[in-house]
Amino acid sequence: MNQPWLQAPNDTRDRMTKYGFELNTQVEALAGPLREELQVLGDRWVASGAVLRLWGAEEALWTSSGESKWLGWLGVADEQLRCCGDLRVFAADVRGRFRHAVLLGMGGSSLCPEVLSLSFGAQEGFPELRVVDSTVPGELRGCERAIDLESTLFISASKSGTTLETALLTEHFLQRLAARVGIKRAARHFVAITDPGSRLEAKAKALGFRYVMHGEPSIGGRYSALSRFGLVPAAAMGLDIERLLAGASAMCAACGPDVPPGQNPGFRLGLILGASALEGRDKLTLVSSPKLASLGPWIEQLIAESTGKLGKGIVPVDGEALCEPFEYSADRVFASFSLCAESCPETDALLDALHRLGHPVVRIRIGSLEDIGQEFFRWEFATAVAGSVLGINPFDQPDVESAKVAARALANSYESDGSLPSEAPLLEEAGISLFAGAEQGRRLLADSESPTVASVLRSHLSTADSGDYVALLAFVRRSAETHAALARMRRAVGALRGVATCVGFGPRFLHSTGQLHKGGPDSGVFVQIGGDDGDADIPVPGRDLSFGIVKSAQALGDFHVLTSLRRRALRIHLSGPLTSGLERLERAFDEAAQ
Repeated sequence: MNQPWLQAPNDTRDRMTKYGFELNTQVEALAGPLREELQVLGDRWVASGAVLRLWGAEEALWTSSGESKWLGWLGVADEQLRCCGDLRVFAADVRGRFRHAVLLGMGGSSLCPEVLSLSFGAQEGFPELRVVDSTVPGELRGCERAIDLESTLFISASKSGTTLETALLTEHFLQRLAARVGIKRAARHFVAITDPGSRLEAKAKALGFRYVMHGEPSIGGRYSALSRFGLVPAAAMGLDIERLLAGASAMCAACGPDVPPGQNPGFRLGLILGASALEGRDKLTLVSSPKLASLGPWIEQLIAESTGKLGKGIVPVDGEALCEPFEYSADRVFASFSLCAESCPETDALLDALHRLGHPVVRIRIGSLEDIGQEFFRWEFATAVAGSVLGINPFDQPDVESAKVAARALANSYESDGSLPSEAPLLEEAGISLFAGAEQGRRLLADSESPTVASVLRSHLSTADSGDYVALLAFVRRSAETHAALARMRRAVGALRGVATCVGFGPRFLHSTGQLHKGGPDSGVFVQIGGDDGDADIPVPGRDLSFGIVKSAQALGDFHVLTSLRRRALRIHLSGPLTSGLERLERAFDEAAQ
């Protein structure tokens, strides 16, 4: 190569920051035609001054459809460093006063706090942070069993202030606590994070919430990790806010407009992701070390919701069990992120082997957990660059609203009619009911003279061709047990079709990969899994609804939108106890894979 811009800097001084510590390292291993394509694309970007244009908010870099209004995240780290005194006051107020903190939010409002909670754990003297981003009754009950309501701080986070799940969860916990201590005292256990002038702000002020913290209107939800949506929960759990922001600011400087492109880590990463997708390598496979595993879902939302539109998109593959190198198809690009203290020779050897087989591999080494702020900015910048390469607007989410509209209509229908619309199952067997769109259902039944759950499942999964992916969309409680069951189903799918597999828990994935499922390429094969809530259901305060009904309306709404778009979707309902239902379904997956 006669142009060195794609080479990562090797001089340690190039990695030092203005705060006196090193940047997390990023090393790319690329080969063959992709490397040549990247060189051409990179030279084109350099010649056009595209990085400078990005910092200058030039909308023509994307689609000239309002992107300049959503670039507040570029400077937010330095801005928050200058004005985080109130967060220190907030942290001091929380310390020793509350045993638990519960974040009520969805998507961009919940995933960064979850990264911080699961990565850092509880800090001495500060409340233990939990995240509730679900309408599944079992998750609410699980949270309530794990906390003491009267010593819990609730953080209600919604940029728009109208997010359905956040509103319902806030009212639920507010009323539960008010029943014990009265509404005035209960309100003092609540903090609102929202944009100025929102409905949530009005409610918080009217009731007397302990704090109202404002988001930045020019920052979209999934780019909000370094705004108050990430920093208020971080302060509540006692993290070093200045250290988190200093790392992010250092990465921001490393991606700045005056940095040569060859030394700009966010630019290099974004170019690789975008160019790989254009070459058919659109399955971004994330590989993490144990303490950083929760960073994967945050990256998943950022990438999927930002790039999955106009029939294009990058499909993040998080949490998939690693295979032998030769088992992967040519639709993959691998990105690993690991703590230096958690280096794994086996994983490194696998990544080396993948590179030798021609797969693009990006390795990011993170010095310590305190450096995680760097990664929030690196991936945000890279996503903006990848969006430009793909020719899409990475700051909107045009297809998210369709599922919300469908769910609201179904919930309203329940309140007026007392039931959700009934549907005839395609097949029923041993407590498992299958549903599909009319045309898809006819095809699936026609593949077997005596259809069974396993045979229909096999027919459905067999529609996944090379370059496709299979997504298991589970509207059930997230737990170690359900994660493990779905992981085993993923392995069965991999054995049958050899394609990338993904798992999403509803309704949280509706605010994440849901945009990609509907607006991205028609390469997804979807299996929606739901079950009975039974006696575990919980009424919604002030509505003729329960959380179980809301969850069912969201699942049905999403399924109806997928089928209306002629996506390949199969819905599975498990009757009776969830554990035994999942066991039966696992057996059907195993049989389908044989």
